[in-house]
Amino acid sequence: MAIRLYFVAKPFEGKLFEELEIEFKYYNGFSITQKQKSIISMHEKIYKKDPTLQVLEISSKSNNPLGVALSAFNLKVYDEKIGKEYPLENIFQSSKVFELGGPYRDLLNVSPKDAKKDPRLRESGELIYFDYDNVIWEKEPKTMFYDWLYINALYRNKYLSKEILKYNAFTDIEFNHEKSFNCQARAAAIFVGLNKIGKIKEIIDNKDEFKKIYIDKKETNEQLTMNL
Repeated sequence: MAIRLYFVAKPFEGKLFEELEIEFKYYNGFSITQKQKSIISMHEKIYKKDPTLQVLEISSKSNNPLGVALSAFNLKVYDEKIGKEYPLENIFQSSKVFELGGPYRDLLNVSPKDAKKDPRLRESGELIYFDYDNVIWEKEPKTMFYDWLYINALYRNKYLSKEILKYNAFTDIEFNHEKSFNCQARAAAIFVGLNKIGKIKEIIDNKDEFKKIYIDKKETNEQLTMNL
């Protein structure tokens, strides 16, 4: 058994999005078959808990082509300055600045998998901040830069940004909240929530406004959506 998070957009219930835990049977192994068995198991438990949801797995292991396309390994970010697009994962990893080095821009030109596993990302000391397009993003709140990068890329893809609105709950079988912070399923839920309340454009174009998503969790969800 395993316990994982899933993310639900609830903009019309006074909640931009909600993080929920679900326990399900996890199938060990690295093959796509085993991963998809775990995805099915997870989704079955989610539907049992709330049959009204429309759930989408977002990862390269998704059994839905839309979920595969929305993976950070496949979703592209267009760089207007040089007229070229890169996988979101490469943009994210190449924006990291450490106390002993970075940003490592050469990571833009390798595979997303190689970018994520580059040894310099683990050997350059503490992460200090992110540097993307001459804008500095602080490392706190922890998921803010990743979420913004994902939402920004998705917003600029007309097809994917339309198709994802058919869903309101998102999973990522590769994400373990006990070991990491950033999650493409969370970013997807935020995107849907912002889109539904009609504030996606003003939020992604204003770093300070986007940061309001991460206000103290002691604040009510109603205040969060009102403040946005």
